[in-house]
Amino acid sequence: MNKEFGRLKRKVLFQIFLIGVGAIVIGALLQYILIDGILQEPFAEGFVKLCQRLFHLDYYGAVGIYQAIFRDNKTFYMMAGLSLLLLLMFYYAMTKFMHYFKEISVGVERLAEESEEEIQLSPELDFMEKHLNDVKQKLEKREQDALESEQRKNDLVVYLAHDIKTPLTSVIGYLSLLDEAKDMPEEQREKYVSVTLEKAYRLEQLINEFFEITRFNLQAMVLNKEPINLSFMLAQMADEFYPMLEEGGRTAVLDVEDNLTVSGDPDKLARVFNNILKNAVAYSDPGSVIDIHARREEARIIILFSNRGKTIPTAKLEAIFEKFYRLDSARSSDTGGAGLGLAIAKEIIVAHGGNITAESKQGTTTFTVELPI
Repeated sequence: MNKEFGRLKRKVLFQIFLIGVGAIVIGALLQYILIDGILQEPFAEGFVKLCQRLFHLDYYGAVGIYQAIFRDNKTFYMMAGLSLLLLLMFYYAMTKFMHYFKEISVGVERLAEESEEEIQLSPELDFMEKHLNDVKQKLEKREQDALESEQRKNDLVVYLAHDIKTPLTSVIGYLSLLDEAKDMPEEQREKYVSVTLEKAYRLEQLINEFFEITRFNLQAMVLNKEPINLSFMLAQMADEFYPMLEEGGRTAVLDVEDNLTVSGDPDKLARVFNNILKNAVAYSDPGSVIDIHARREEARIIILFSNRGKTIPTAKLEAIFEKFYRLDSARSSDTGGAGLGLAIAKEIIVAHGGNITAESKQGTTTFTVELPI
């Protein structure tokens, strides 16, 4: 931007220089041809005759007045003319810059307008025009993203509120049956208690998702860094997921360098890996393998999570890290989440100075986490 403003300044100064040179040339021509040339003698004779007629002077007296006013003060008149010329040049430069400032001001005002028309400035301000239009597009995209995020959140809250009714109704219904039928057979009682407990757990999960939405909007990201044995953390994480993996006949295979360490917040990084693994389990084929690789590359650590399942379309892949976004837009009482897991994961990784990306090709989806050592 400074370079472009410097180019604009040089262009205006060059214009002023050309105007100044042109004015000096024209002034010199007028002085040499008109004043000292063609008009010199006729002007002098006319002025002398006018003085003789108005002041009743003789010829030499009138010539003395002419010399005192014009010939003896020629240098003064030339300096006065030059000063006037400089003032005109300064006025032109200020007018030019004020015109530019006014255009830029109008362009900035149009940033807040909800108009699809592009901002247009003078050709000299083409760089500023491009910059303002880029800012306008970014602001419009942010506004659109915010509206879409808010709409997704509102829809999700409605879905969750509706979903809460289902397990709550079941819990109340089964507890009522247990309370009313005191002589219920033990086998049937155990079945009802098991179903009630299952629905209560689901109810707890849905309520936690409500809290998740609130925490994501209100909490500030504060990191408590310490050295982490990443090899041990990933192995422990895979072990914790064993029951969930076993349920669908899935397995987790680790390929991690020994004693791979990183400086980070252990609780938050564990949450990142937990969210990615939960996503991998939810969207992988039954009986498939989830591969976890981790290696050191120069000053960074690369962690890969790969699973087999449906290929994620490019459009959805680009939005997968947006908050309140769910791959499966259909509401599900059993698997539907708040759509915050990957958004939170990205926020945590970025706070660590790293990056997280996703790729999905030919049925294999891979999440790549990069962390500085």
